[in-house]
Amino acid sequence: MRRETAYRLAGRHHDHPVAAAGLRKEREIRFAPRPPGQLERAIVSLGILRELQVERTSRPHVLRVSYSILDYSLETLENALSDAGFHLENTLYAKLVRAVVYFCEETQRHNLESPERLIKKSNEVYIQAYDHHLHGDHDDTPPEIRDYK
Repeated sequence: MRRETAYRLAGRHHDHPVAAAGLRKEREIRFAPRPPGQLERAIVSLGILRELQVERTSRPHVLRVSYSILDYSLETLENALSDAGFHLENTLYAKLVRAVVYFCEETQRHNLESPERLIKKSNEVYIQAYDHHLHGDHDDTPPEIRDYK
């Protein structure tokens, strides 16, 4: 039996109970100090993307971006900036933070795309499937003749 069939027979829905919980992310993109002027060019480059807010911070080489996890991820934004010639900060701390954020966002996107799992009602799937299939214990004899002795 396919997984989608099992979910449908158990009466499970594929939508999530709180659809908008934690979907909006606010992250910092850290740039290397060299070459100068790349922060202003990055603001212009990121500003043309829809559903993405970009703002400066009080720190000189850091931008704050705000986006929906359904539209963007920090990994795609930083990869696009790197491909466009921007130099991001490559300290050990920045690499560790980047790796953790990439993993968390990828996991959240994967979980949002996958259907709800059957945990407590798995027996209902087999009951419903059994009721929908023809099986050998069905007797076509009318009850009044069957009970005649």
